[in-house]
Amino acid sequence: MFKKLKFKIKYGASNFFIRYLGIFLSIAVIGAVFFTGIFVGKKIEVAKKQQVEIKKLINKDASPDFLITKNIDFDLFWNVWEKVIKNYAHQPVDEVKMFYGAMQGAVAALGDPYSIFLEPQVAEEFQEELSGKFEGIGAEIAIKDEQLTIVAPLLDSPAERAGLKAGDKILAIDDYNTNGISLDYAVKLIRGDKGTKVKLLVNGASPQREVEVVRDKIVVKSVQWNMIEDIAHIRILQFGADTKNDFDKIVKQVVLKNPKGIILDLRNNPGGYLDAAIQMAGEWVPKSPVVYERYMGQDKAFSAYGKGRFQDFKTVVLINKGSASGSEIVAGALNDYNKATLVGEQTFGKGSVQDYEEYSDGSALKLTIALWLTPNKNSIDGEGIEPDIKVELTKEDYQDGKDPQLAKAKELLK
Repeated sequence: MFKKLKFKIKYGASNFFIRYLGIFLSIAVIGAVFFTGIFVGKKIEVAKKQQVEIKKLINKDASPDFLITKNIDFDLFWNVWEKVIKNYAHQPVDEVKMFYGAMQGAVAALGDPYSIFLEPQVAEEFQEELSGKFEGIGAEIAIKDEQLTIVAPLLDSPAERAGLKAGDKILAIDDYNTNGISLDYAVKLIRGDKGTKVKLLVNGASPQREVEVVRDKIVVKSVQWNMIEDIAHIRILQFGADTKNDFDKIVKQVVLKNPKGIILDLRNNPGGYLDAAIQMAGEWVPKSPVVYERYMGQDKAFSAYGKGRFQDFKTVVLINKGSASGSEIVAGALNDYNKATLVGEQTFGKGSVQDYEEYSDGSALKLTIALWLTPNKNSIDGEGIEPDIKVELTKEDYQDGKDPQLAKAKELLK
């Protein structure tokens, strides 16, 4: 019977990239699910034909090397599969949905919020969000301390305008209790078209409150800068696809201005491409290890290849609890090499590496495979990075248009 079970492969999302780091979920949300770690991109051929037999994809007899342990008997899997197909009350059964659901369940069983199997549509949306243009609320989310949490609202996003703050716990989405919710399902609930609304019950520094957010088109410009008197203020919102080129252009402009000092603002930066983060750090620490990847007990160095154009400029790096992954790598590297003073609040603590494999049907697997360490071999994951000078930005400061963290940075560079 099983040899007759077939489904059509949807050919979608194509070539993928290199290492990616981040905790990005803008729900487009950009993808809490998605942007949470550093990805090692691959494209894997799942099938050469337009149709494949399900049993050939998961079959304990297909290859002895397939089994992780001899204690696994996939006969049980197929017995359950057959039982559902034959006897489930609501026929017909969606076999493709069952197939993807089985893989999602297997990965979810790891208990790792950063490992996830993405079915084709979700994987395609992920790639769209990496481009920096999408529709949603414009916030990064993650599971932190077993609670759905706002990592950071994007600058001038619907989420920020609605008053959502980094660290807010999302207790409900349109009256759906988020206790035990998975990131991918949270994304599905929060995601939506421009002009539609979503209600979030949140609890954070402020009392529990309900926030209504109107979804909109989100365009993320990852690098911004301006001169504050004789100090260059560079803000990096994410390490996106265009960040390397945009930052290189800005470095040239800043050097021509010959500022008294530089403020590198990584607040609410959820991460992004590893090579963009390394290149950025390389403007302060050229040809030096920026981060170490610890895999199976072995440490591999990733060295900067920037041009060192900022290495002689006095620098302050602004961080907060919305700074995650890639931004933590940059902040940690500059601090370890004594190239910058860190000001603000403790960072998020996202320091794991995700392997991202894309399959020919458009689906993808994001799996945690390693941890990141700073140049001094300090762990980032679960720990975060402490600022040299702690300065909080309160709700009252925000409402009054004050920025004591930025003010402290300016003071240090005077």
